[in-house]
Amino acid sequence: MSNGTIAAVASAMTASGIGIIRISGEDAREILKRIYRSPDKAKDITKEASHTIHYGHIYDEEQLVDEVLVMIMDAPRSYTGENSVEIDCHGGVLAMRKVLEVVIKNGARIAEPGEFTKRAFLNGRIDLSQAEAVGDIISAKSEYALQSSISQLRGNVQRTIKEIREKILYHIAYIESALDDPEHIDLEGYPKELAIVVEKEKKRIKQLIASADEGRIIREGIKTVIVGKPNAGKSSLLNILVGEERAIVTDVAGTTRDVLEESITLQGISLQMIDTAGIRETTDIVEKIGVEKTREYAKKADLILYVVDASIPLDENDEKIFSMLKEENKRAIVLLNKSDLDVVVTIEELEKKCPFAIIAISAKEEIGIQKLEAQMKEMFFSGEITFNDEVYITNSRHKEALREADESLEMVSNSIKEDMPEDFYSIDLMNAYNFLGKITGETAGEDLINEIFSKFCTGK
Repeated sequence: MSNGTIAAVASAMTASGIGIIRISGEDAREILKRIYRSPDKAKDITKEASHTIHYGHIYDEEQLVDEVLVMIMDAPRSYTGENSVEIDCHGGVLAMRKVLEVVIKNGARIAEPGEFTKRAFLNGRIDLSQAEAVGDIISAKSEYALQSSISQLRGNVQRTIKEIREKILYHIAYIESALDDPEHIDLEGYPKELAIVVEKEKKRIKQLIASADEGRIIREGIKTVIVGKPNAGKSSLLNILVGEERAIVTDVAGTTRDVLEESITLQGISLQMIDTAGIRETTDIVEKIGVEKTREYAKKADLILYVVDASIPLDENDEKIFSMLKEENKRAIVLLNKSDLDVVVTIEELEKKCPFAIIAISAKEEIGIQKLEAQMKEMFFSGEITFNDEVYITNSRHKEALREADESLEMVSNSIKEDMPEDFYSIDLMNAYNFLGKITGETAGEDLINEIFSKFCTGK
């Protein structure tokens, strides 16, 4: 399928112990032969067995470039499904660049972004959902995101979509055969049978769509906004969770006027933490803008952490925050901060005002933080999450294709209810089949495929 033999640095272009130059294509071994020399001068690298590693040196004509190990992998048992060579050289930026230059000089061309993985897809070694999982593994920001991506790379999404498509294809073929040969294939009573199948597959598709919200959180993290009155301890909480002094903390109320964002990982969960300006009535124009931003971020949040200062009485500003949380209908945790001081606000008082989980903490003394972490994990993932059999849709493109497939199957159901001709069933079944095929790449257009792989790094 391919357009020549390609090469690129497959490791980070930074000082490291080992650098990897990957070569893929029909001439991979021949290019290696031109630049590689073994201590055993009689060795012909083109005749060595596949999946073997060899010690030697890379030369640019008669000039020594580097001491290396080379790994040979013949088609189809390689990452791309093509003849492949990986050269392990020293990990200096200059050393990797020199080895790559010699490879290019001797017949390869620089790989385009994602071209190795694109070739793996085009050669049928992986489907499009698995190819996207490769990119997700590279960009994973949490343990859950990594596990989910590995599960998808192993084919969990592919197998599920394939099963649904096979069911749909069977009935498309049956209807088409019956329409072509009505004398031998009777469709009497068939619509009722088809309706049962369609409802079953619609249910499976809806379950996948329903998993997308949780899947997004697994992949992108929980958008967590910290709200509260000025000087309640919001910035101190952020600093503790991040593990360093990222937010300015003073005794002056209203210190935080703009939004501060940080990405952190707690117990395998990624959180996009957002510290906001304190919510209160103010005449300060800058502080007013900060308060409005707080409200905007709260509307978009997956989770709101409402920090209450336990050392001062609740007031009208707290009442406004309670109302905002209820109006937005968000998942929220109320944190009764400064619980190490003389408290005037109790958990019992807060329980009367809101239906949310309430945890007593001290951001200063780091009390209650572990309980907060456990509560967040329980709220979003019921404590633990596994990727053995569960399929989570973490890709917005997949969700949209599933939604379109679901709409097509709904049209089949409506046609059956309205006693429409069988060819109407076939048209909408085929649409559903094609929409699902976009996920695996079987019906994806060239422009979409090119767009997906253009987002990959060059060495992948």
